[in-house]
Amino acid sequence: MAGVLSGLKIVEFEGLGPGPFCGMTLADLGAEVTLISRAGGPGGKAAIFNRGKKSIVLDLKKQTHIGAAIKIAAGADAIIEGLRPGVMERLGLGPDVLQAANPRLVYGRLTGWGQTGPLSSVAGHDVNYVSTAGAAWYASQAGSPPTVPPTMVGDIGGGALYLAIGILAGVMRARQTGQGAVVDAAIVDGAAHMSNLLLSLRAAGGLPEARGNSMLDGAHFYRVYQCADGRHISLGPLEPKFYALLIDKLGLNDDPLFSAQFDQSQWPDACARFAEIFAAEPMSYWCDLLEGTDVCFGPVLEPGEAADHPHMAARKIYRNLDGVLQAAAAPRFDGEMPHDPTPAVQAGAHTDEILESVGLSRNDLAD
Repeated sequence: MAGVLSGLKIVEFEGLGPGPFCGMTLADLGAEVTLISRAGGPGGKAAIFNRGKKSIVLDLKKQTHIGAAIKIAAGADAIIEGLRPGVMERLGLGPDVLQAANPRLVYGRLTGWGQTGPLSSVAGHDVNYVSTAGAAWYASQAGSPPTVPPTMVGDIGGGALYLAIGILAGVMRARQTGQGAVVDAAIVDGAAHMSNLLLSLRAAGGLPEARGNSMLDGAHFYRVYQCADGRHISLGPLEPKFYALLIDKLGLNDDPLFSAQFDQSQWPDACARFAEIFAAEPMSYWCDLLEGTDVCFGPVLEPGEAADHPHMAARKIYRNLDGVLQAAAAPRFDGEMPHDPTPAVQAGAHTDEILESVGLSRNDLAD
């Protein structure tokens, strides 16, 4: 079936990480994504982020290839590029050039630091952007350095998904007004924006500046514990009714240490006691006792295990296609099960088809 974004045409200039992920997300939902690849660029079934796309190989150091890229972009609703500020302009593919050929074009730019600011031209990675944006501050317990999931908070959450939102919003406006836009999707912007829920809690006095002193990073009832077999489980019963159920399941109703959930003076001792309790049995024991109840529980699983978990399997969240484990499209619409992702494209697999669609051939690209 055609996806909800069927008819949306995206041109993606090959980049790293969050840009390709944004293109994959739009392709998963039905957009037609044309990837302008580099010779020798990533391809094949391991390049999950290139699934569902079409690919043409162009050498953007050659003027005839630049001309072909302009023609391809002229028929698109939006482009995705993730190079340092100024690089696309030096190539002759900046917003002024592409929007002159297509005034309705939404020009999506994805960087770590943004198009402006003192750091805009310097290198960085996910961990740097998330740290500088303040989004890593609470990512630890007391006495431990902040640890953020690799690429999740910055590249994907703060970058790729905010660019996707920006592109879709820009396309909606362009269809109403005929005027395109330049989307400046900076990972630092998105990572900071995602912190607003925590900042709301902080403004209400529920999240002190010092780490390890809130329900989310210091309480015994919201953390990960190691089991007897070295595996881990997670707890999160923030609400009193869920906490009471957990205490009952653990047989601790008469223990005064757990009688006042929000008494912070009890938290260190309660954490130590919980650690002893959960270390006494393997993860499977705790899954049998707690999973499927309202104690807010989950085992910590590696992706392969997660794919086989009954809930994940029932929703077919993970798919194993040609030996490659990958997650299906999200979100879902009208209750339909997402289709199996199409294979990741080989670089240049659709070169002739794409050139023909804009009235060119390989001969036209010859030096």
